[in-house]
This record gives sequence, C-alpha cells and structure tokens, in this order.
Amino acid sequence: MAQRPLIFHIGVQKTGTTSVQRFLEQAAPQIADRVILRTPAEGTPMRPLGRAAVAFSLAPGKDRREALVAALDEVLDTIPQGDQPVLISHENLSGAMPGNGGETGLYPVLPRLLKQLDRAAQDRGFDPRYVICTREMEDWLPSVWAQAVRTDGYAGSWADFRAATADLPDWPNLVRRIENAVGEGRVTHLHGPEDTARHLLRLAGLPGDRIDALPPLPDRAMERLNDNATEFLRQLNRLELNPHARDRVAELVARSQHLFTAQAPSEGTL
Repeated sequence: MAQRPLIFHIGVQKTGTTSVQRFLEQAAPQIADRVILRTPAEGTPMRPLGRAAVAFSLAPGKDRREALVAALDEVLDTIPQGDQPVLISHENLSGAMPGNGGETGLYPVLPRLLKQLDRAAQDRGFDPRYVICTREMEDWLPSVWAQAVRTDGYAGSWADFRAATADLPDWPNLVRRIENAVGEGRVTHLHGPEDTARHLLRLAGLPGDRIDALPPLPDRAMERLNDNATEFLRQLNRLELNPHARDRVAELVARSQHLFTAQAPSEGTL
C-alpha cells in the first residue's frame, strides 16, 4: 500500500515563513478536501514540536531525541484519516538559528534532526518530503541577528554576531548534508524570491486552478523592527530580567516602534 504524502516545510527562519503560514491558515478551509495543513497556531501540538526541535538541535541527546519524536507523534495524532497529502510548516523544524541559545553554526544538527523525523513519520505510514527556503547570506544574516535580539535575548552587537558567524558554510553545503541524511530527491530547495506558499501547495498536489483561486494576504507578517527599536532591545537583553517580563517588553516595543524613531511626530502628550 502506498504511503501517505507528508511535506515538511522546515523554514529556515527569516525567509517569510510567518507570511506563508498565515496564507496557509487562511486557505485551509477551502482546500481541506485536498490537503491537510498544520501550522504553529497557538494552543496546538505544533508549538511543542517547534520547541522540541530547537532543544534537540542545541543538545542532541537521547532524552531530547525521544521528546522530539513524541512531539511529532502528537501532531500526527491530529491528522484525520484519509489519503489527502499532509503539509506541516514550522520554521523551528530547522532547529536553532544562529544567535539562539549560543548557536553560531549553520544548522549543524539539522540533518540528524530530520533523520529522526523521517524515521518517525515513515513508522506512521507517511512518505515524508522536505522543503527548505533560503535567502542570500548578506540579506539573511542581518535579519537573523535582529530576530535573535528581538525574540531570543541575544545581547551582542551586529559586529559581534558577524564575527561569530564569519565561517558559515553556504546553503548548498547544508542542502547536501540534508540530502545525505534523508535521501537525494526528497529535498526541495527554494532560494531567493519565491511564492513559497503556492509552491508548497503544488508539491502537495493541489491543482493550479485551485491555487490561483486562493485570495492573497492583505499584508506581510513579522517585519523586522527598526534599528532604534532593535538597539533598545539589545541593551535590554544585557540586563538580568525575568524572561517573561523581557518578552512582554519586547511585545510592547514591537507595537510601538514609532517611539524609537526620532523623526516621527509625537503621539498625544507626555
């Protein structure tokens, strides 16, 4: 009996994944007869799966490997019976990005991580495939640094970050290592400007006319903070704050970026 297609969209971070997921979530009710979608929506097992992937990438021991497989099983338990292809999208399935948890490499554990997911998915009767999205390094790294400052508590300057990541290999090197782990021909590499969401749906077998009929998103998501807001958070990250309190401040900064732009007019009275 043929195995059920399962597509893992594994990011990487800062390649437009949040916008892709918003598009997929918007489209999900219209295409549920042809594709089953899972994205990291609040309160779903996809959130723990992303956390387990990052934890395994930072310390790939037996306990964290078992936690990763258990988290994937929790997600697969939510998939309804049927023969529709399944599309799972989570940027943290690539593991910790540079700047997160002391990571300075280019996803060094990702091939091992995907090998665990691959084996677990096949054991459940799925035929897994992998999609990795990348950008030019000179564009990607500044966005990764700013995101690490914003969400991961990174306190180093851009110069510090660039020095720590000076010896990164290129993307084709990473893709080759992934192919060596899960098999050549099972990995799709999308590089540069690409309509990723529609490409994913094509890989899942959705007909072109159904894809063309889906409405676009009204705006982009998770835009980079302005330079002054990023610097404010970087300085904040140097303080010994409760992580929950630090995250609350970061949310406020993201919603109030105009306060960190000297040229912007004041709003209200102080």
